[in-house]
Amino acid sequence: MRFTPPARDAPTTLGDRAERDAVRLRRVAGRRIPRGTGSLVGQIETTRKLPTREFSERVDAALGTGGLFSRLIGLVLRSQLPSWFQPYAALEAKATYISTYQAQVVYGLLQTEEYARAVLATGMPDDLDGLLAGRMERQRILDRERPPLAWAVLDEAVLHRPIGGREVMRRQLAHLLDFAGHRWMRIQVLPFGAGEHASLAGSFNLLRFEDDPDIVYTEDLISGHMTANPDTIREGALRYAHLQASSLSVEESAALITRVMEERYGDPSRPEERAVA
Repeated sequence: MRFTPPARDAPTTLGDRAERDAVRLRRVAGRRIPRGTGSLVGQIETTRKLPTREFSERVDAALGTGGLFSRLIGLVLRSQLPSWFQPYAALEAKATYISTYQAQVVYGLLQTEEYARAVLATGMPDDLDGLLAGRMERQRILDRERPPLAWAVLDEAVLHRPIGGREVMRRQLAHLLDFAGHRWMRIQVLPFGAGEHASLAGSFNLLRFEDDPDIVYTEDLISGHMTANPDTIREGALRYAHLQASSLSVEESAALITRVMEERYGDPSRPEERAVA
């Protein structure tokens, strides 16, 4: 019996169809996406490079896909977060109210990209760019039409710790000041003068939802922990209320951030102060 191969465009298997669709897509993309992105497409296809949101939006615009790639990129970028952190990030994105106390670093939702890169690099990750992309994507909840109401209490030590160097810190503190008039975000600083306080044990976050139980989130050296235990929630809320009462007002906090930014990070003639562990 003589074998007759299928017609060139006849469907054979799902894999064959998917491959042909991909080829057609690449051909269309090659015609419509601006020059200079061909190598980038290849690197993304072979997983050597993570697509950016900007790239996905350009693909949507070029191919008229109605935002398909932009929606998918959110899933891709969030998948770059550590596996133990992803459940918290998913709940954070659903929360209607976020309150956080940070003793060491600026809260992730408020970090600039260069500050975040310096923070994430301390963990010596295998894929720093992927982690950074995931963190930046996480911040998009603040840009929604109705973002969560968020309140951040930062220990004054956060302002003085020169993560990334003087210029990085100056831009990071300036970024915090951008939220001074923000409708949904409030920042307070817990000053050194407060002395002992209600959370000497470390940082923690409280999440509240419209229809789900509140959550308290803490981290240790290698993982995060969430609980909806009512007693823990009550204790966390009480401690946070004490932290807010001991902190400077929003206006006084902005003044302190401005002063530290100018006095500690504003003079380029001063030598860098980088601690050696």
